Amino acid sequence: MGRIVIGVDIGTTSTKAVAFTPAGRVLAHDAVEYPLLQPEAAAAEQDPEQIFQAVLAAIAGCVKQSKAAPADVLAVSFSAAMHSLILVDAAGAPLTRSITWADHRASAWAVRIRDEWDGLAIYRRTGTPIHPMSPLAKLVWLRHERAELFARAARFVGIKEYVFFRLFGQWQVDHSIASATGLFDIERLDWDEGALALAGVRAEQLPRPVPTTWHIEGLAADTAAQLGLARDTPFVIGANDGVLSNLGVNAMAPGEVAVTIGTSGAMRTVVDHPMTDPEGRTFCYALAERRWVVGGPVNNGGIILRWVRDEFASAEAETAKRLGIDTYEVLTRIAERVSAGSEGLVFHPFLTGERAPYWNADLRGSFFGLGIHHRKEHMIRAVLEGVIFNLHSILPAVESIAGPSARIKATGGFARSGMWRQMMADVFDREVVVPESFESSCLGAAVLGLYALGHVDSLDVVAGMVGATHRHTPNAKNVALYRQLLPVFLSLPHKLGEEYRLLAAFQQQTAVPPPVRKS
Repeated sequence: MGRIVIGVDIGTTSTKAVAFTPAGRVLAHDAVEYPLLQPEAAAAEQDPEQIFQAVLAAIAGCVKQSKAAPADVLAVSFSAAMHSLILVDAAGAPLTRSITWADHRASAWAVRIRDEWDGLAIYRRTGTPIHPMSPLAKLVWLRHERAELFARAARFVGIKEYVFFRLFGQWQVDHSIASATGLFDIERLDWDEGALALAGVRAEQLPRPVPTTWHIEGLAADTAAQLGLARDTPFVIGANDGVLSNLGVNAMAPGEVAVTIGTSGAMRTVVDHPMTDPEGRTFCYALAERRWVVGGPVNNGGIILRWVRDEFASAEAETAKRLGIDTYEVLTRIAERVSAGSEGLVFHPFLTGERAPYWNADLRGSFFGLGIHHRKEHMIRAVLEGVIFNLHSILPAVESIAGPSARIKATGGFARSGMWRQMMADVFDREVVVPESFESSCLGAAVLGLYALGHVDSLDVVAGMVGATHRHTPNAKNVALYRQLLPVFLSLPHKLGEEYRLLAAFQQQTAVPPPVRKS
């Protein structure tokens, strides 16, 4: 067995670990899932202990499958979802669950930050748009509405910082995760005094910011044995999942845009210095020295397809399960029965509010243009198109900052579908390239780990690691159809602001707990 590096991605629904050779070949992978908890309306939490145990299990499973000896593991390097927040006591024990990016309980406070407390200026300093997803908004909400709990907290941390504390007893946060908190000055690479004052926290209550290449050794003997690692195996702190996805698909050159659709989705491009949008539509997060990622995230990615499966195609899903066919493949086959544009049916996928480019948690989903001629297959295709339309809506903001784009590099679970890949090429009217490896954040973490420890000289080595790709060029007929529908899709969210606000308030007032589904 040769040397390996393990990339770990602490995600929204699971933690994944992938063992790579230094040349980027996949040797083993493992994943452990965990639930998203919703104890009240607009809440979206996870159990930090479950996630910590999932990290241990995924690493151990990956090491075991790779058959690597402890000394063969060059490093374990990390990616993690952004915007999580955990309140901990002086001993590091959680006082709350991990409050995830999908939690909207800070919505009203995000509006106040944006409209009353100079939110645009905070965004221009921190690179994080004002939205209930951000730890800044969550802290303001907790400070004012959970004051007793807030006062008990000794520290305010994210999930990756918690995992590293459990492993090594130290509190550090990488510049990439820090730059997604709304509390971090992206020019000075330190906590922003104005944002801290608004949140009511002190710098010493936050982890110490470190570069994404920072690493540590010294696992406890029992933990090392459990993981199948040597005690001196370097653990590289890494970066957030979004910027590492760009690295993992080799979307690093000017004019290259990475689009990811997992549970949520995002569009991102790499620039060589921090850049923000005068209108506050895009984020700017750190990757490494002279590498910054500008883009926009959406709430509504693969989670929408799961909703379609459960609510529109439960019978088809059961049949697919019996036949051993992937349910989502069945859905795309159904959608293929309908021509591009779904015969004039447009779907707005705002089932969980929306982030970029609207940054409005009150947005709600809808079918627009529904006629008597529309059937289930039209609705399914319209949903798939709506997710892509929504991502396309971010493109003008990204290009206004970073310049024009010529190519899309796509990743995430959706990239397994040839129909959805072609749909993206047609909607964006650009070539879409899909790397062989779908776990781009894990590969990005692994490459960053190799770079951090001096095993490679540049992050650009990823170009030789991404493997064979699918390539899709735009279909001119479909491009023309989508060009007619896109203005309709884009106009409604701007025209219905007050109606969205009233509906969101009504839904919160009348919300009942969702039924428990059997998996």
